[in-house]
Amino acid sequence: MNPETFSDLAASRHSVRDFRADPVPPEVIEEILEDARQAPSWSNTRPFMVALATGEQADRLRAAYVEEFDAALPLQHKEPGAMARLALSGKAPDGDYPTWAPYPADLLPHSQAVGGRLYAHMGIGRKDREARDAAARRNCEAFGAPVIGFVLVHEGLMPFAALDAGIMLQTLFLSAKAHGVDSCPLGVLATWRRPFDAEFEAPSDYRLITGFALGYASEAPGQRLPGRAAPRAPGAEPQLIRLRSAHAVTARGVRRRSRTLSLAFEG
Repeated sequence: MNPETFSDLAASRHSVRDFRADPVPPEVIEEILEDARQAPSWSNTRPFMVALATGEQADRLRAAYVEEFDAALPLQHKEPGAMARLALSGKAPDGDYPTWAPYPADLLPHSQAVGGRLYAHMGIGRKDREARDAAARRNCEAFGAPVIGFVLVHEGLMPFAALDAGIMLQTLFLSAKAHGVDSCPLGVLATWRRPFDAEFEAPSDYRLITGFALGYASEAPGQRLPGRAAPRAPGAEPQLIRLRSAHAVTARGVRRRSRTLSLAFEG
């Protein structure tokens, strides 16, 4: 491979926000996962796991995450007493990390700028709460992707486990693109553990840090911001660092016999 080929591959991969229902062939998923296994990690420990859901299991996860999202709308809208009501109802966000924590002051402007451009590109006004909620809800539906993935990291090797997981996930995304498969990270899925735990069993020392989607982009408009890429925050140039052995994250009960692919990497 020459440098131009890799640069073209890296530039061609972008986050897709509407997928066709067409399934990704199992053999293609296996090839993508095999490439992801080549990513490096801290002392070759591979301190992360990956779980994948397809078919009916993916549909159950979609429905469960949308239910959690809708229950948390008063909290997202910053209504008084919303958290107390959620806690009393047993529906408070139970994720391992606070995904709705405030952005650091130096990063917030960039997030706001990109979000503003994206909503404008989608034709959603700043004060159109209903449309904004609908757009955000699509994250919980994995934008209709046929494959929903989850990444978990070992709490005992943080923050290095998160670093290694990120390297692995980008390797997975680039391999997916090389196979003609599109992707999108879904950080909001880490807001709740309940839907994941209802479908998978993971070791107690692994924490859910993000979800992601794999599939084939639809022809829906507004898939990508105009231009080659979203603007980067000043000084936010990427820095790179390396994955190791595999564990199974098993589907619960009878779902163990389904065709759902559930894999994990450790390192």
